[in-house]
Amino acid sequence: MQSFIRVVDYVNYRVGRIIMHGIFVLMGILLWSSISKTFFLPTLWTLEMAQFVMVAYYILGGPYSIQLGSNVRMDLLYGEWSIRKKAWFDLFTVLFLIFYLCVLLYGAVSSTAYSLGYWGTEPFSFFGGLVIGTEEIGHMERSPTAWRPYLWPIKSIMILGMFLMLLQCLSELFKDVLRLKGEPI
Repeated sequence: MQSFIRVVDYVNYRVGRIIMHGIFVLMGILLWSSISKTFFLPTLWTLEMAQFVMVAYYILGGPYSIQLGSNVRMDLLYGEWSIRKKAWFDLFTVLFLIFYLCVLLYGAVSSTAYSLGYWGTEPFSFFGGLVIGTEEIGHMERSPTAWRPYLWPIKSIMILGMFLMLLQCLSELFKDVLRLKGEPI
């Protein structure tokens, strides 16, 4: 458990520290949008690119936020509890979060498979088939806007973010188990 916690925390810490600078990318896109609308012809890509950057910022920053404990929590009672009681409560509630993230991950994989032209009901087998060569990419989904970007890149980032968040939740679960056992983390 200790090595799993170390690896997951290291990966999510590094990803989070890189992604936290994504706000500057978003600011640059929005600044260019304002400048181009004021002085030049408005660009088609700025609004949708800003949305994509914001999705990546939140989804990939989520595991880092969980790791730091900066997620929103109601501290009315929780703040006064002992470490052991907090660990029991967190152990119980993180199971709901893990279930929710599994549902979201399945939806993200299914949506990404759809964006790559898969119309079936088994998205994981589709990706397995892509790897071994029994499946091929179909008509790729595009955004219905004037810019019309492909949607699979941002949906792939959503899969990565959900997966990293799921791993971080498992890491937090293991930390709670270790706290209850009285072992150092």
